[in-house]
Amino acid sequence: MMRVVLHQTHHNVADFEGVLKTLKELDLSAKSPELHIFPEMFTTGYPLQDIVLQKSFIDRHQFLMKEIEDWASGLSNENICLLMGGLKYSFQKEQDAIPSRIENVVYQVLPGRKPQPVYTKMLLPNYDIFDEKKYYAEGKESKTIEWMGKNIGLLICEDMWYSTLHDINPVQSLKELNTELDLVVNLSASPYNLYKTEKRKTRAKEISKLLQSPFFYVNRVGAEDEIIFDGNSFAVNGSNSLNQAKAFEEDKLSIDLPQYCGEIFDREDSVENTWESLFSAGIIVPPNGSMPHLKELDHDHCQEIIQALTFGVQEYLKKSYFKKFVVALSGGLDSALVLALLKISLKPGQSLEAIYMPSEFSREISYKASLEMCEKAGIPFHVLPIKGTHEYCRDLFDKELGSPLEDLADENIQSRIRGLFLLARSNQTDALVINTSNKSELSVGYSTIYGDSVGAISLLGDLYKSEAYQVARYINLKYNKLIPEDIIERAPSAELREEQVDTDSLPPYEIMDTILEGILSYRLSGKDLVELGLPQEDVKKVIDLYRKTEFKRSQFCPILKIKSKSFGFGYRVPISKNSLYLSL
Repeated sequence: MMRVVLHQTHHNVADFEGVLKTLKELDLSAKSPELHIFPEMFTTGYPLQDIVLQKSFIDRHQFLMKEIEDWASGLSNENICLLMGGLKYSFQKEQDAIPSRIENVVYQVLPGRKPQPVYTKMLLPNYDIFDEKKYYAEGKESKTIEWMGKNIGLLICEDMWYSTLHDINPVQSLKELNTELDLVVNLSASPYNLYKTEKRKTRAKEISKLLQSPFFYVNRVGAEDEIIFDGNSFAVNGSNSLNQAKAFEEDKLSIDLPQYCGEIFDREDSVENTWESLFSAGIIVPPNGSMPHLKELDHDHCQEIIQALTFGVQEYLKKSYFKKFVVALSGGLDSALVLALLKISLKPGQSLEAIYMPSEFSREISYKASLEMCEKAGIPFHVLPIKGTHEYCRDLFDKELGSPLEDLADENIQSRIRGLFLLARSNQTDALVINTSNKSELSVGYSTIYGDSVGAISLLGDLYKSEAYQVARYINLKYNKLIPEDIIERAPSAELREEQVDTDSLPPYEIMDTILEGILSYRLSGKDLVELGLPQEDVKKVIDLYRKTEFKRSQFCPILKIKSKSFGFGYRVPISKNSLYLSL
């Protein structure tokens, strides 16, 4: 009986010492065949971007491969085989600094032998956050290896996905090798987004049936800036799920290799196109003619979002060498939700504080609700009024420039004073400022650049406002009403002028968010949205706001990505453009 061990590892990019340490600490004493599988680019981390071309990185990677060779040469247990993701560099001349070819490969490591690249990734994704064709050369053929009498089919991440975007289909190519497979393995560094775990398993079961073989999937864990890797490694056999690893933490699965049992697919005929599924709009259109709306988040998905965001922000904190968080608490939903998420994420040795910065327009309920939340959660609460500074700025502009601060200029300077105070406190205490803007506000520019847009990283930048309310209500169900109900129930307001509410400037969020989802998924035009039943006036207004505010989004901080299409690393459009094409 062969045992398959999936190592769901957690390493920083370029953590060569950590990778070697992981290998040296393996228990390789098995008395029967044991196949150990590690994620895509296990030796380097992912994504690498331009550091993959830096000579110091290349030299250190090549040295690691020599260290792995030396380690493997000391192994003697012939029952052991390792498959690990890594890079293969090729040079025209040995002394060249720039490689002529870089491949994303699977290395086979056997006792007493040099690691051998046995497969090169065939499908190099080049959409959204991916730009692998910029760096890597694609493999030309599917491969299997034979070990201990078992035929093993090899795939790397994107290779498992059927798509008309690619001229080749590695899964179908494996089938056409006419080799009876005992198992198929996929080494992945697959970024997280909501609903993706279910999608991976559905596709894996299709492959298992097509190739008539158990399917083993191993994924890395970690977060690199805004991109989160969730783990969730698993194995399936036909329609049956064998086991699944934990989400958002290092884990290991050991599974005895079963015989294939299940249905048989003769060809690819029921799979989703990855491009289409990636950018499908999550809009529900009721059959009764009611208003279209976003798909509701159930409790399981709210919990998953909380796990992803708390994990992602902790990764960012650790890799930025901070131990403290500071948040501007306003008495509104977004800042309260951010504070709650940070409180849930806190680890020993870390601290969190809230700064409340009232102006002449701040309401008493904002102060009381903010204080109540901090007292209940045991979070230090500081009040820094901005009224005096605001009045000084008004007088200064009037006296020195002969131009009083009024209307939008007067509103925005309040937000920028708060940003100034917040960043000064960050410098004072060596704390990381966490941004509190949501995806709805960011989409339409309903925030002040260099004001409430400040922060090192955004937790809510991939959550629409209507979704933020759903997550907040779930947090109150699970975490003993951490967020005061007054904050959740009150009408949202920036409190920058008398009696201001968000709907003075924007459509209701449940309508606006649905419009934005259609635009940001790339699937629906303004005309399409109106034909779905959304109000034409609101569609026109949202599109107009969206197209005018790219300059703000381009200067925004990194956003923890939890959706298939997000602002940030995977969203690249020109700031300067004729955007009238978006108009109705």
